[in-house]
Amino acid sequence: MTISPEIRSALAPTGVLRASINLGNPILARWDAGQNLAAGVSVDLATGLAGRLQVELRLVVFDAAGKSVTAVTGEQADVGFFAVDPLRGEGLLFTAPYILIEGSYLVRNDSSIESNEQVDVEGVRIMVGKGSAYDLHLSRELKNAQLVRANTSPAVVDEFLAQKVDVAAGVRQQLASDSARLNGLRLLPGRFMVIQQAMGTPRSRGIEAANYLREFVEDMKSSGFVADAMARHDIKGALVAPPQSD
Repeated sequence: MTISPEIRSALAPTGVLRASINLGNPILARWDAGQNLAAGVSVDLATGLAGRLQVELRLVVFDAAGKSVTAVTGEQADVGFFAVDPLRGEGLLFTAPYILIEGSYLVRNDSSIESNEQVDVEGVRIMVGKGSAYDLHLSRELKNAQLVRANTSPAVVDEFLAQKVDVAAGVRQQLASDSARLNGLRLLPGRFMVIQQAMGTPRSRGIEAANYLREFVEDMKSSGFVADAMARHDIKGALVAPPQSD
């Protein structure tokens, strides 16, 4: 992939690529306490992009997706790693997805809810991470159940228990980890959505910069870079997205 000065300037106008990293989704990134830095698939992709652009990389780290989106739409960061959503698309230009993740529900063992179809019922309360892909999706799709919001996605299950809410919604991997950590919880079978994780840049950066970013993501998928990063970070419960169709 050739890089023109115009594209480099559009994607890294300060001369440094500022990449917004969301620690609220463990499939994308986590905090490595031993190294005192963020690590994960999104960090590896940001590093690869900075290398292509031949600029320094600076990570801008957040604990929730909504904060990460705000940083990029407000141009405090140049690129970010997000679940594709129409509302977010008002301020961002997205690539095709590089990872597909299942969104699932979790309940207590003694809950009468046995399937996803039984969740959207009058009187049922669902805990979600504020501003997460699941929050945005369920805000549009639910007809009867009520959403209750935790400040971050990793806090969803603890808040679900503390506030005695009926259902927790989130990344299947995170919910499975919390279920193993805590007693008396079970995942509902199947999924309520497939989350398309993509890269995004502010709309103001222009279509040529966005197209370069799209080509970069397609190259990272086809070359095996994304699959290798997922294996390196021991990511399960997610799939490399298929190539973008023309």
